[in-house]
Amino acid sequence: MSGLAKFKKIIEDGQLICPKCHKPILKFEKFVDKLASVWDGAGDSATEHDGSIVTLICGNDGCSWKERTEYWDNYQE
Repeated sequence: MSGLAKFKKIIEDGQLICPKCHKPILKFEKFVDKLASVWDGAGDSATEHDGSIVTLICGNDGCSWKERTEYWDNYQE
């Protein structure tokens, strides 16, 4: 499962909590996996990931909280 697929599941399951209204975060945008290294040699190659960066958007009525972060797991319940 890709980083984006895992993150979508976390959002769908309501696991991220808005620090302003304390309800589940409903939306996100601009998800990017950070690369640690890419190598290619002798018919073998690999890509190693080192976290992700995403813009979290609360999306609940009356709450306009939005933040771009690589520490989204701080909002995970």
